[in-house]
Amino acid sequence: MEMSPFVFGLYKLVKFLIYPYTWLTLILGAIAVLAFLPLSPHRLRWIRVSALGACLVVFIVGNPLVASTMVGLIEERARALEFSTPGHFDAIVVLGGGVKAQGTLRPTTELTQSGMQRTICGANLFAQGMSPRLVLTGGDASIFGSGPKESLIMKRLARRLGVPDGAIAVESSSRTTYENAVETERLLGKASVLVVTSASHIPRALALFRKQGLNAEGYPCGFKAKDRPGDAGEMTPFDFIPTLGALQVSTQAINELVGIVAYWTAGKL
Repeated sequence: MEMSPFVFGLYKLVKFLIYPYTWLTLILGAIAVLAFLPLSPHRLRWIRVSALGACLVVFIVGNPLVASTMVGLIEERARALEFSTPGHFDAIVVLGGGVKAQGTLRPTTELTQSGMQRTICGANLFAQGMSPRLVLTGGDASIFGSGPKESLIMKRLARRLGVPDGAIAVESSSRTTYENAVETERLLGKASVLVVTSASHIPRALALFRKQGLNAEGYPCGFKAKDRPGDAGEMTPFDFIPTLGALQVSTQAINELVGIVAYWTAGKL
């Protein structure tokens, strides 16, 4: 069932609750409130506990080793496949990875790094002859007002990469991975498809596409982890120093894990 704009906005808002940065903000906010209240042994104890909690959030989810392990556990299920027979699939389906809208400084609407990477990967698979058709998915995911339809921006890049206009199909209604799968099935029927998306997104995306009756295989691009968990080489002190990049990777891994649980609970997996 398609989400109404209100439900979609609520869905996007609730997602913020799973982000480690949100946890950190809430903990620091609680510390600030407690610090401005009259001090008592009870409040002092809560300030100390909260401060310790903030430190643990920063150290654990911002730790490169933890982040790499978390995302690696997901990405090891999405290793790139090797194909010996061109034209094996009815379509290559590229899932959108986000857009950055045009503004007073940015001259044109652009794909995010993830969106660009996925589109390039899909165009490359098309050039290899994996399918005669390239399907680009993604609509307007704006919560307030309206914005660009992502698949149209993806199409612009795919054409520049040499994919003929007649080989490209655009699905511009979906806003979530579930809707990507539903709209693709509506467009192609029970087709065999090669789903192209980020490596950590592959397990959830494939489960959703197969649930819709599509014969789907995945082709991951954009691995965040270098090695499988347990296969990493010698560790250095830098592997334990929290970084913003590690926090972003941990957030992505948590988002995927919670997404799988949420879709499974809702009966969509």
